[in-house]
Amino acid sequence: MTADTKKPKKFALTTPLYYVNGVPHIGSAYTTIIADVIARYKRLIGEEVLLITGTDEHGQKIQRTAQEKGLLPQDHCDQIVGSFKQLWQKLDIQYDRFSRTTATKHEAIVKEFFGRVWENGDIYLAQQQGWYCVQCEEFKEKRELLEDGCCPLHPNKKAEWRDEENYFFKLSKYQSKLEELYAKNPQFIEPESRRNEILNFMNQGLQDFSISRVNLEWGFPIPKDPNHTIYVWFDALLGYVTALLEPEEEPTLDNALSEWWPINLHLIGKDILRFHAIYWPAMLMSANLPLPEQIFGHGFLTKDGQKMGKSLGNTLDPFDLVDKYGSDSVRYYFLKEIECGKDGDFNETRFVNILNADLANDLGNLLNRTLGMTQKYCQGSLPEITASELPQDHPLKTIGLSLGEKVIKAYEKLKFNEGCEEILTLIQAGNKFIDEQAPWRLFKEGKQAEVEKILYGVLESVRLAAYLLAPIIPNLSSKIYEQLGFSVDFNQSDRFNEVVPFAHHSQWGKLAVNQGLSKPQPVFAKLDFPSEDNP
Repeated sequence: MTADTKKPKKFALTTPLYYVNGVPHIGSAYTTIIADVIARYKRLIGEEVLLITGTDEHGQKIQRTAQEKGLLPQDHCDQIVGSFKQLWQKLDIQYDRFSRTTATKHEAIVKEFFGRVWENGDIYLAQQQGWYCVQCEEFKEKRELLEDGCCPLHPNKKAEWRDEENYFFKLSKYQSKLEELYAKNPQFIEPESRRNEILNFMNQGLQDFSISRVNLEWGFPIPKDPNHTIYVWFDALLGYVTALLEPEEEPTLDNALSEWWPINLHLIGKDILRFHAIYWPAMLMSANLPLPEQIFGHGFLTKDGQKMGKSLGNTLDPFDLVDKYGSDSVRYYFLKEIECGKDGDFNETRFVNILNADLANDLGNLLNRTLGMTQKYCQGSLPEITASELPQDHPLKTIGLSLGEKVIKAYEKLKFNEGCEEILTLIQAGNKFIDEQAPWRLFKEGKQAEVEKILYGVLESVRLAAYLLAPIIPNLSSKIYEQLGFSVDFNQSDRFNEVVPFAHHSQWGKLAVNQGLSKPQPVFAKLDFPSEDNP
């Protein structure tokens, strides 16, 4: 490495460690798609990325579910973990580490962390009385339950009364420190609506929380008292730390935290916000460890305007959805049509209409009709042209010069819907431009140079759009690049240096026209779109 070569900036992010009570649902798929898009974007701008996902495999709910199925808890976990990995593969999720809380190394990390908190005087033994939601693995205040005694998040499951001796973590001790954290760093919890939820909860005063259970075999025993099992959340949150270990490393906190800590972004659903935004930083404070940079809680998904549930018979199977429409289609809809951080709805009719309108009719048709005219009017190859040869007031060049910066800003703020809209502005302008310029008419008039500049500008717009959309629709973007004569696969991060660096899109006009363009082939095979022969 030369003296003036800068090391890439590191960026580590996590999905939740998903609970393995059942196979993955559309909500867990949604979170992981968002995380993968962020990771791909960060790689495109030249950062070194570590994306962590995984599974939370301990607790009473897992033990009961395995018993109901006639399985050992570990066998049940292994089956469900396989389904998560299968879905992530279908969705083209490029994770770097898959953390499992049943891993041998994880137990060592949990015990060492527990010891640090114990030595800090933040763990004590006391009697626990209260209503316990097994599905949430959490004690609930009476005021938090529905009239029939069920948890609002699990309205078909009554909370169970518990009266037992537990070990507690002194969460109340960290009330002022957490308030100071939120005040000095408002971006620690995003979006603002989630931050306000936490502040409102904090105003009621923090209560110490139980970190152990008795009469539970499925979990790690308390190091100081093997009659107690470490409560699932105190165990599970440390899965983010265990994931940082290299395969050959001894499982110690120092080793785990040496390279990638602190985590830059924990991406979660809003239902587990409290654990990540209050419990987790307080635990890290107790162990004298640096805090993550940001907790981002996205919204819930509904289907046809209704909450999804087995009892309603309106669940959305992510496996079926991907098999029917393809991974890029699923990724695009959930990123473009749902504002990250807010609740969103899935409607299949709207889903298909959006895909056909944006990807097929706008982007796919523009690419294919322009390639068709390039084949017809230019024998499939454009001469050497650069953006400087296009006038500054060129309608596509005007948009393209600032588009990269706008999309970067949107991606950085996790406003993927806004980024997609900005990119669509260029594509729609390309369709309008080619209609207005009518290169088929200019060709008949013998104005070959004008035809070539028109086609160049449009194809460069398509290339730029495909590049900027690559974190969201990597397969379609790769196919578009192939159509344009490039050998680039956006699923191979080591090939990104072959395309224009994301951060330098002000240098608009980098189409490798001298490579020649391939014969037009349908790109959006799963969708209907107009013929490329239609000018």
